[in-house]
Amino acid sequence: MGKRDELIAKYAADLTNKCGMTPDLDLLTKVTIGCGPAIYDADAETVASSSPDELETVRKNFLIRKLGLTDGPELTDAIEAAIETYGRSERNKYRAVFYYLLVKHFGKESVYA
Repeated sequence: MGKRDELIAKYAADLTNKCGMTPDLDLLTKVTIGCGPAIYDADAETVASSSPDELETVRKNFLIRKLGLTDGPELTDAIEAAIETYGRSERNKYRAVFYYLLVKHFGKESVYA
């Protein structure tokens, strides 16, 4: 099992245990691959949900650029919903899991087809 496979297993466990959902492993794998080398960097592999700058980066680079969504208050609402689902007190919100939650929220699985 390679490093990426180990990370995907860790992310799937987070989705099951912390988010209370059964992950679509095919989609989770594609979202993880889409994160690129960030998943291997200790600082970049997590989303600092208490940082307004970090959340703005998620909004611009992922929701608007990657998923092709239009900017608006619903993006902020979705980010807040993902934070709540993951657990506001959870310090390590893995980027791939966070992005997976946002993809599911907006029904944008087709981006990874």
